[in-house]
Amino acid sequence: MVNDFQKGSLSSRLGIPMIYGIDAVHGHNNVYKATIFPHNVGLGATRDPDLVRRIGAATALEVRATGINYAFAPCIAVCRDPRWGRCFESYSEDPKIVKLMTEIIPGLQGDIPSDLPKGIPYVAGRDKVAACAKHYVGDGGTTRGINENNTVIDRHGLMSIHMPAYNDAIIKGVSTVMVSYSSWNGLKMHANRDLVTNFLKGTLKFRGFVISDWQGIDRITTPEHANYSYSVLAGVNAGIDMFMLPFNHTDFIDILTDFVERKIVPMSRIDDAVRRILRVKFTMGLFEKPMADQTFIDQLGSQAHRDLAREAVRKSLVLLKNGENADGAALPLPKNAARILVAGTHANNLGYQCGGWTIAWQGLSGNNNTVGTTILNGISATVDSDTEIIFSENPSMDYVKASNVSYAIVVVGEQPYAETQGDSLNLTISEPGPSTITNVCAAVKCVVVLVSGRPVTVGPYLPQVDALVAAWLPGTEGQGVADVLFGDYGFTGRLPRTWFKTVDQLPMNFGDEQYDPLFPLGFGLTTEPVGSSKKFIL
Repeated sequence: MVNDFQKGSLSSRLGIPMIYGIDAVHGHNNVYKATIFPHNVGLGATRDPDLVRRIGAATALEVRATGINYAFAPCIAVCRDPRWGRCFESYSEDPKIVKLMTEIIPGLQGDIPSDLPKGIPYVAGRDKVAACAKHYVGDGGTTRGINENNTVIDRHGLMSIHMPAYNDAIIKGVSTVMVSYSSWNGLKMHANRDLVTNFLKGTLKFRGFVISDWQGIDRITTPEHANYSYSVLAGVNAGIDMFMLPFNHTDFIDILTDFVERKIVPMSRIDDAVRRILRVKFTMGLFEKPMADQTFIDQLGSQAHRDLAREAVRKSLVLLKNGENADGAALPLPKNAARILVAGTHANNLGYQCGGWTIAWQGLSGNNNTVGTTILNGISATVDSDTEIIFSENPSMDYVKASNVSYAIVVVGEQPYAETQGDSLNLTISEPGPSTITNVCAAVKCVVVLVSGRPVTVGPYLPQVDALVAAWLPGTEGQGVADVLFGDYGFTGRLPRTWFKTVDQLPMNFGDEQYDPLFPLGFGLTTEPVGSSKKFIL
């Protein structure tokens, strides 16, 4: 498909190759059998920039396997309110952690040469892809976490919270920057000349190209597309170089051509955009080798990449509770129990554990949409061969009592979502999760594993559970969860976000004057692998 598009581009008047971009935001997540890595919130819990860099390199290979050369990643949003539906795409509420994770950029693009001036885009070779820092800027700071809304903050706050990772991304040679749908103090970012042209291109010396979001300029007006000529003019003059226009590119071309002919848009603005786009294409080697390289096909979903994703899952898990004290620790679990119960909607659902942006935009339910290992599969592969596993998604309390199990693992959480569909004012565990926790944990020793894109309300259930694990959205390699539950590896993850007591406290971030969380940023109990001496520290 991509080669056919490229042939069309090369047969045009100037024969300039096209660049093809895709939302590869946790692996090459639109493609069947690709390795799906944990979403960014889970990677933030690892505090491991080298791991993230390796994930970037693996993702680049899988994207190249399908002939694609450009990934709309990473999202370097600083999510300041978990009610935002894109909070799982943010590494942390802490700009320092988000800065750390820009190390995915040299993973995707390769290491920049030491003599390259700041701001010059760089893609190292055929096994790398152009990256995209997004969404510029303040996307994670909107009021009440409402997607695409207004970020109300002074310039110092914008620069100290939301901007630092962009500076790091540019130092690391990021090829492109995507503009945010959101506004800053009432001005749409897609129309913000001061921040796009003066600051990003001027102060930060960014020399790659600036791309709009999907229909980004349409949404400058309310209702969207209400005054398209105005939107085109505002977007072009703001400094956007490439426009994502899924439905009406001919309108855009006609309007912009007219503006240039009437000298409303100066030719220097067109030259700037063309120069930047060509610079990235030249850097990528597209003019020399525009077509897909077939040698990467075996990289898609390779075992090495699945092993890497499994490592990422292990390192991302955050242990929030482990018994009432160290002596009564519930984890790690014994592998040799006679009979155990696995319960919950998320225990045997690959779609749920991958979350949004997986095969479909909003994510999917079930195990037939791509290839991977569910958490239940992982448990089955880990316990002794003569341990009987009973699986019941939502058992009654009587059923649990009668089942005569040594312990239960309950896996519940949020159903998949992306963007605005994920905006939530109540942040609850999806039904029937709460009743599953109550029915199981009232009857037997239980470990609850939460599969969610953000902190959710857990306070009411905390006294009932013996252990609580935040597993975020782990992706296709559910074996990584079992690796740690049963002590082959220890828990090492630390919260990348503040875990609230009630949603009434939101927004609440580390460093706020009013800071009374259930679990603070950075919290995470640790365990030692089985066979070594155990310790439990904060």
